Amino acid sequence: MSLPRETDILVIGAGPAGLAAATVLAPSARVLVLDRETSAGGIPRHCGHYPFGLREFRRLLKGPAYAQTLVRRAQAAGVHVATGVNVVSLLPGPRVAVTSNAGITEIDAKLVLLATGVRESSRAQRLIGGEKPGGVMSTGALQGLVYLEGRRPFRRPVILGTELVSFSAIMTCAHAGIRPVAMIEPDPRVTARWPAAVYPHLKGIPLHLSTVITSIEGRERVERVVIKGPKGESTIEADGVIVSGRFRPEATLLDGSDLIRDPATGGPVIDSFGRCSDPSYFAAGNLLRPVETAGWSWAEGVAVGQAMRAALAGRLPQGDTYEVKLIGEALDWVVPQRVTGPDAVAFDRLQLRVTRSVAGRLTVKVGGSEYASRRIDTRPERRITVPLPPRAGAVEIVLEEE
Repeated sequence: MSLPRETDILVIGAGPAGLAAATVLAPSARVLVLDRETSAGGIPRHCGHYPFGLREFRRLLKGPAYAQTLVRRAQAAGVHVATGVNVVSLLPGPRVAVTSNAGITEIDAKLVLLATGVRESSRAQRLIGGEKPGGVMSTGALQGLVYLEGRRPFRRPVILGTELVSFSAIMTCAHAGIRPVAMIEPDPRVTARWPAAVYPHLKGIPLHLSTVITSIEGRERVERVVIKGPKGESTIEADGVIVSGRFRPEATLLDGSDLIRDPATGGPVIDSFGRCSDPSYFAAGNLLRPVETAGWSWAEGVAVGQAMRAALAGRLPQGDTYEVKLIGEALDWVVPQRVTGPDAVAFDRLQLRVTRSVAGRLTVKVGGSEYASRRIDTRPERRITVPLPPRAGAVEIVLEEE
């Protein structure tokens, strides 16, 4: 497969955000989408369950059908999708270096969109001790084995985490005839919103809150999991562990580039048009923060694609941007990190998260004056949004805990 040496728009990542932006841009530009996987569609193609597609297509789809629909619509719009291509560096210009079965090459573009998504934290990143037997994997790895390869890697696993993806793991297990023996959550409350919290009970899966996995034991395969909770230490007999959630942006490409990375999210710093610190690069989707739904990422891709179309036509404002500052120990990150003036923008809301369960008053100030204020009661990994201020100026988001 040969790749073009130059294009108008280069999109890195063929998930919901990248394909949505590409579809928006294709009628007015040459658009090339690159993805390192052998098939396009992103994470949803691994998720053989509902619900996908209501926001985008007004119909309920399973993940693979949703991914296929995204790809078909992009290609019908004229987008060239190339899979099995690894991007190895981002260069000024913009220009990117890639490797594929055709060898090493560089591609010049007028604008580049980064939409490389996220990955789950590993067992090592969570500092879980014990032996290193087989049968410990992320939700994504489980979905790949079950839906793409038709395999059943275990029969009685423990699930670590209660984010939305953790409940997706339960659905994947049910599809493969796997019966989880426990669900473990370090926080005193379930992370995902109601009614997700009742799902383990409906499936007969014991839910252990305020509990951590202290070690995983077994020789060739997982044999047992040692947990520590309110009643002390105990052992659960199991043959696998699903380490779910705690997502991190897939942002390794930023390491060797000139683009500024946000230390809080791990993704790139952007303004309210989705522009990175080098304005020839844009970003959208879960690369920006861990983690949002496929539908949210798709909508973000559409909005940033429209901003890129304006930039291509020379109609995107080039004025000053202003920093968004977080004040409050429990505030974790905000996207976008910089805002523009009152012009039409891709991000019409500021999105933020907290590091722990917290209740209090969230106040937004612009240029020192209060713009909006409301009470919040939330947990980590739950979406918090506030309207983007309609006037220019430095923004402060202040959380006063109760």
